[in-house]
Amino acid sequence: MMRALEPRLFPYIWRYSKADQLKICAVVFASLPFYFASLDLPKRIVNDAITGKAFSHGEATAPFLEMTVRWPDALGGGTTRLFEGFQLDRFELLLGLSTLFLSLVLINGAFKFWINLQKGILGERMLRRLRFQLFSLMLRFSSEAQREVKSSETATIIRDEVEPIGSFIGDAIVVPVFLGTQAATALAFIMMQNLWLGLAAGGMVGVQMIVIPRLRREIIRLSRRRQIASRNLAGRVAEVLDGLPAVLLNDTGRWERAEIGGRLYSLYDLRLRIYRRKFAVKYLNNLLAQVTPFLFYAIGGYFALKGELDIGQLVAVLAAYRDLPPPLKELIDWDQQRLDVEVKYETVAAHFGPQRLRPAEHEAQGSPPRLGSPLRVEGLTLRDPQGGASVEVRDAEVSLPQSLALVPSGPVAQEFTRVLAGLQSAPSGSIRIGEHDLFTLPRPVHAHRIAYAGVDPVLFPGTLRENILYGLRIQPLRTNGLDLSKSRINEAVKTGNPCDSVDDPWIDYRRLGVRDADELDERLVDLLGRLDLGDDLYRFGLGALSSVAHDTPVGQRMIAAREHLREHFARKGLDDLVIPFARGRYNDQATVGENLLFGVPRDPSLKEPQRLAATPLFRQSLEKVKLLDELDRMGVAIASNLKDIFADVPPGHPLFRRFSLITPDALPDYLRRLGRLPAEGRLSEADSVAFLALTLAYVEPRMRFGLLDEGLAMRIVGARGIVQGFMHGDDGCDVESYDPNRINPRSTVLDNLLFGRIDTARMHGESLIQREARAVFREFDLERPIQRRGLEKDVGNRGQLLVERVRVRIGLARAILREPEILVVDRVDEHLERGVETLLDVAGATLPRASLVASLSPDADLARFPARLPLRDADAGLRSAAE
Repeated sequence: MMRALEPRLFPYIWRYSKADQLKICAVVFASLPFYFASLDLPKRIVNDAITGKAFSHGEATAPFLEMTVRWPDALGGGTTRLFEGFQLDRFELLLGLSTLFLSLVLINGAFKFWINLQKGILGERMLRRLRFQLFSLMLRFSSEAQREVKSSETATIIRDEVEPIGSFIGDAIVVPVFLGTQAATALAFIMMQNLWLGLAAGGMVGVQMIVIPRLRREIIRLSRRRQIASRNLAGRVAEVLDGLPAVLLNDTGRWERAEIGGRLYSLYDLRLRIYRRKFAVKYLNNLLAQVTPFLFYAIGGYFALKGELDIGQLVAVLAAYRDLPPPLKELIDWDQQRLDVEVKYETVAAHFGPQRLRPAEHEAQGSPPRLGSPLRVEGLTLRDPQGGASVEVRDAEVSLPQSLALVPSGPVAQEFTRVLAGLQSAPSGSIRIGEHDLFTLPRPVHAHRIAYAGVDPVLFPGTLRENILYGLRIQPLRTNGLDLSKSRINEAVKTGNPCDSVDDPWIDYRRLGVRDADELDERLVDLLGRLDLGDDLYRFGLGALSSVAHDTPVGQRMIAAREHLREHFARKGLDDLVIPFARGRYNDQATVGENLLFGVPRDPSLKEPQRLAATPLFRQSLEKVKLLDELDRMGVAIASNLKDIFADVPPGHPLFRRFSLITPDALPDYLRRLGRLPAEGRLSEADSVAFLALTLAYVEPRMRFGLLDEGLAMRIVGARGIVQGFMHGDDGCDVESYDPNRINPRSTVLDNLLFGRIDTARMHGESLIQREARAVFREFDLERPIQRRGLEKDVGNRGQLLVERVRVRIGLARAILREPEILVVDRVDEHLERGVETLLDVAGATLPRASLVASLSPDADLARFPARLPLRDADAGLRSAAE
């Protein structure tokens, strides 16, 4: 389990990156001799080669790359020649020294490249570690912290606020060592050339390093205020977004805009104050940096005129000083960044402080112990969910396993279920199950043995199946050891991230008593059927894309059922209710676009008429069959009809749903396009795309504008082959054609089984067809595969694509599938077909050895429950009111 963050930044950095920091620092120190040599070489080039100092006594040659060690007097003095070097003339010496200087530049550049690369890698690794640690700490938030902390603020911290912290960690130790040693080397070199120049440079360095950081402290204070204000702004925006229905209902948008505008002005004012001080400090820093060259030219020139400093030394000093300001400036910037990042880190560490975390626990190994019996409640007090004083709960003891109804129903019972499930803490008292104190029970054991289902289940974006199985993804089941040679695993180990992967198997089929995923799906369908979701699954499955191939047993049964359906509908006199797909016939219940394609695009985005109308290959095919201009004119006619229909219709009127070709937001754009139509000639491409999109979505029997006659319909049918030929191009515009002998994987299950479209003009035609079709599907053993396909239904964000009764039952199915020792439910009977009866039947059939503890709705039939757990005395409510 992840430990809390260190409260200070540098202890955190040293704890997790000291080995990497020391390795990089070692390379930094190894680079210093090469850097010093690059500072000394310009002096030798000027003095020895250009001015000829090495040949001042008439020598024809001078040594190059001579290596001699001069021993200090303490070690006996003298010299030792390691390498005599090469004898070169004046031009060769100039060329050799210049080449050596270029080599040192390349070597120093290579050192910098490696150091910067390693800093970047280290920073990213530490950022990954930090984000993962914060996410792990977030999972340990106590129930009180979950109420106190805004989710948007926490997400903003993990995503955005730690970004500069991670970037700084790579620089935290390496940068001051690297830049500091470079600046010290350059300063030492200057002093070796001339003491007074060295003192002048050192004095300016001291002023810059002492004065500038002090002036920047106010910038750090303002930056901290801005960080907190930015975080509060994100939280406030999230509050408004969550409460948007209330804003719309009460028309308080102007007040909300004023409130956000005030916050934005505060952020602007803080940023402006930061800019003023920041650029004032920058001006002073640049001024000090320019004073030093003046001193060098004046003082160095004076000594050169007196003969106490040769030209080579002066050039070398100026070259060394040229390398001095950049590292100093970067050091000052680093110091400001350090202060800023330390503030950010401390703010982040406080947000995830130990006071907000549950105690650290180790992951349970093996199967957690059973809790046993009895259930004892002693001296328990609960928080009043309605904000009143704490509520005392009656002491009780009941044996387990059995089904218990909490009485009386109401807020106290609901709070008790949340405490029992570990979602809430109690101010005092205890709940014991067997020998285990529930409040000290390790969380993995608690979660394994006690499952909870309420009226507001948390559903994640994904399918029904993924949400029901969510409670089974506890730990991965690996059959092989970790392959640490893999890059992902290596990086996970280095950054403290888990080596687990979502691609590993996570569901233990053997524990569930099934062999594979197919058997598990069958079990899910059975469970959801017990919860009266069988019809919903069937409906979801009919609307899902087909996932079977035509040459599989299920695919062959679907094709056989398709043929049988036609005969069945004919016998029942319903054959006119389904308009079949036929290559030589226009399908009146399909759109113009679907009739042109006679199939479904493999690119899902091309199902949108606007995207299809703008596709070049599709437009070229229409021009080939001379339909583009005619369909454009048809779109203009559709727009003109819609203009007349919606002339005096407000945006929310049901007519917009009836004529779904256009939305209220798009209507003004079409009105502008109609107003600028050319008197004659072709439309512009943009107008053509807009009007063609209306035509492609047009269905004559629904709209009834009288724009599609028999002749145009037959021309559309005749164009199918050419359109499909063009669409089978190289840009991914392929079309999956309708074929009576194949399953179309881009069509829904219902479209594949009917191989046509239902005539929506007939009253109750769709429900009648589906009822008759279901009987045929059962005959061909297809109802079960369709329901299994319904498990692929996308639930949307927080389950918003499902109605409430389905969401609640999915949450209950998730809890049951975990096979807990105790199933705790809160008012789920309100959302079951037969209420308490269904709840008891499902729990008894699926969890025969488990206990059921239920907070029921106020009008539930308590007489059906075999036992009750009293939480308060009969007159407790009266006493509480009197107090």
